[in-house]
Order: sequence, then C-alpha cells, then structure tokens
Amino acid sequence: MKVSDFNFELPEELIAQYPLEDRAKSKLMVLDKDTGNIEHKIFYNVLEYFNKGDTLVLNNTRVIPARLIGEKEESGGKIEFLLLKRIDKDTWEALAKPGKRAKAGAVFSFGHGKLKTEVIRVEDNGNRIIKFHYEGIFEQVLDELGQMPLPPYIKANLEDKERYQTVYSKEKGSAAAPTAGLHFTEELLRAIEEKGVNIAYLTLHVGLGTFRPVKVETIEKHDMHSEYYHIDEKNADIINNTKKNGGRVIAVGTTSCRTLETLGDESGIIKEQSGWTNIFIYPGYKFKVVDALITNFHLPESTLIMLVSALAGKEHIMKAYNTAIEERYRFFSFGDAMFIK
Repeated sequence: MKVSDFNFELPEELIAQYPLEDRAKSKLMVLDKDTGNIEHKIFYNVLEYFNKGDTLVLNNTRVIPARLIGEKEESGGKIEFLLLKRIDKDTWEALAKPGKRAKAGAVFSFGHGKLKTEVIRVEDNGNRIIKFHYEGIFEQVLDELGQMPLPPYIKANLEDKERYQTVYSKEKGSAAAPTAGLHFTEELLRAIEEKGVNIAYLTLHVGLGTFRPVKVETIEKHDMHSEYYHIDEKNADIINNTKKNGGRVIAVGTTSCRTLETLGDESGIIKEQSGWTNIFIYPGYKFKVVDALITNFHLPESTLIMLVSALAGKEHIMKAYNTAIEERYRFFSFGDAMFIK
C-alpha cells in the first residue's frame, strides 16, 4: 500500500493555531465505520453516542516542558534540545538544533548555569544522548527552565501551558499531548460516568515520532518509533469486564488505541503490564480490543491517518476528510474531533 494513497490537500488556514476557550465546544464529526454515514455535532454531544456499560479509555500522560534553549559553555553559541526519552534519572535521548554544535563531549548551560548538560554520544539517527547536572529536583528545574514542545505546525505562542494538557493528565513523561483528550472537561467526564459509562486509564508517553513524516513509498516498510506504556490491574479489569459483558471499548486518541492493541492478546484480553510499543496499525489490521475511537483530524500521509483508516476503512476516512475540509473543520492538535463509532 502506498503512502501517497493517504494524501489530501489541506488549506493552511484550517490548521488550528489556538485551542477554543471552551474545550467541549469543538466541532464533532460522527462517522459510522460500517456505512460511512456522517453526522455533524458539537463535541459535548458525544455523550449521546455512549451506552451504559461502555468503557472510555483515557491516556493520562502529562506533557513535560521538554524544550530547552541554552548556550554552549565555551563559545556561547545558541542550542535547542528537545527531550524525547528518559533513559535513566539524569540521562535522556534528545534532538539537538543546530546539531553541528552538539558533538560528543560538548557541554551546554541553561538558565545561567542552573542546569547543565553534556553530550555523551551521537546516535546513528542523529539523536543525542545527554546527561544533566543540576542541584535540587530535576522536574522542578525543568518546570522552571523548559518550554512546552508544541507541534511544528503551531506557530502561535500558547499563553496557558495547561491548554496543552488534558484535564486528567497525571503521569509526567510525554513530549506531545494525546490531543483527542483535550476536548474533555471535568463536567463532561462526570456526565459520562453518571450515564453508566466506565472510565479506564492507561499511560502512553507520546514521542515526537508522532510528527515525523513517513519517508518510504510503501507503508509496510515504515519503521515505527517506540513509546513507553503502562496499565495497572484495576484498569485492565475494567476493560476486560466491558468486553465480557458486551460493552464497547472506546479509545480516546490514537495513543490509547495503539496501547490497547499492544496490550490485547488474541482474545482481546489485557493484563497489568509495562513496556515499549512500536505497533504500526494500517489498513488490513484486525482490531482485538478497540471498538470505537475518538480522534482529531490528522496530517496527510501520517501514520495516524493510516490508523483511523484501518478502523473505519480508507474510503470512508478520505471521504470524511474531504467533507471536513468542505465544512471548515479545524485540523490537528488544537482542532476539531471525530468519533468513529
């Protein structure tokens, strides 16, 4: 299957630069994956499509201020690091820009020396392994000096950092937000529970690989990035009981979807576990756990549009995307939502 099969023309003005003031008032497209039928709603209407006994699965990861801007100790040359993956307490894998300054052994300073890092080595893919030196608690130092790593297609400044966090974010470690969850408010989540819908949580720390373009011509040759996940026994039981009792498992976001499909055995049963997943879901994949999905509108030729095409069918998805453009839906991280039922 060719990557170009998932291309479409997106007007630049439809790329959302700001979140809406009210999270739950985004547009919502409801897509029937069996018939391709489309309905147009507001996000808080999603409650109408949930049934008692269904389970909504949320990714409770929290974005860290992973963008650090500093200078080289010897020359004062500017550097920017983007933290991708924590290897141990003070050692991280990171992107460096400009890379030519970040050679093995180079030392950089942030916040007038409050935080320093040394480049330990340069990986084959160009990423850097760096080790931090500081006094106190790393997370507190990072909160003070780091910036939110907004996606490259968002050019506007975000005044309130919390708008790039879900209201249920808890476990720190993501380099990007699980953006389908940005539409939920605490009031909407309460209303969902009052309807008899279960809410289960898992963690997948989203990596920057989410935004990397697919650079091969055929999607089967794409090498997917890996991301850390975890689910505990309590939440695994909620999901298993839902399947057992005939309810639907509704994943919020492609991150929750990928994690659930990693966790599920051939019978769709999941158990408490942690690990790294590089699962790549594209058309032809048979879903074991996920029955429905809440998601945003994704980049052309991205692994994410391939995933939603696997669930709803490529023809239905491409038609839905063309409809979204005609109806002036807002795209990407701060954009509108789709419910694939």
